[in-house]
Amino acid sequence: MPAPADRRAAAPATSPVPGDGGDPHLSALPVARARMGWLLLVGGAVGLLASFVLSVERYRLALDPTGYTPSCSLNPVISCGTVMAQEQAAILGFPNPFLGVAAFPVPVTLGAVLLSGTALPRWVWRGLQLGVTAAAVLVAWFVTQAYYAIHALCPYCMVVWAVVVPMFWVLTADNLDRGRIPVPAALHPLVRALVDYRLLVVLLSYALLAALAGVEFWAYWRTLLP
Repeated sequence: MPAPADRRAAAPATSPVPGDGGDPHLSALPVARARMGWLLLVGGAVGLLASFVLSVERYRLALDPTGYTPSCSLNPVISCGTVMAQEQAAILGFPNPFLGVAAFPVPVTLGAVLLSGTALPRWVWRGLQLGVTAAAVLVAWFVTQAYYAIHALCPYCMVVWAVVVPMFWVLTADNLDRGRIPVPAALHPLVRALVDYRLLVVLLSYALLAALAGVEFWAYWRTLLP
């Protein structure tokens, strides 16, 4: 008969680990509940603050379109004013930052709930996944527009991009890992890889955004070199 230590060593990777949220999971490195809570709380708060400040800048620009220069308009490339003047800055007929002001309180609230030790039902996780995925799609679209259509960058927008990227990848990895989003057994190794290397995926996403910006705006960046 195997010793207790042997039985623990033979336990399947799908068994819950204390502090990881309590749900069965595929990966040996699941996202801990507290870490997910902090990611949602801090990421949502930063995104909300950036959206609010950008909304104020947009309002002040609307009051004085010719005389006011937004605080985030620093040079020909880093220029909120240029971005705000484009139709892409109001895809639903009102300024895009209003979307962030309305949406980011959701992850802030859910992050606080997780940190309190309360478990969330699956429908909440799936709803959050839907919302964060929609945000990621919008960010991807905004990136292409800023880089290749508007040819200008908005610092506060980039702050929102910076928080949506980890929220999307980590939440997606966690939901796939815990079966909240069903995946075929054949894809389980891919899910494990995504969960185990989620931080690398986030860093690679940042690197891709930075590299594309470096290439697209190189004509200006080179003027800053000594």
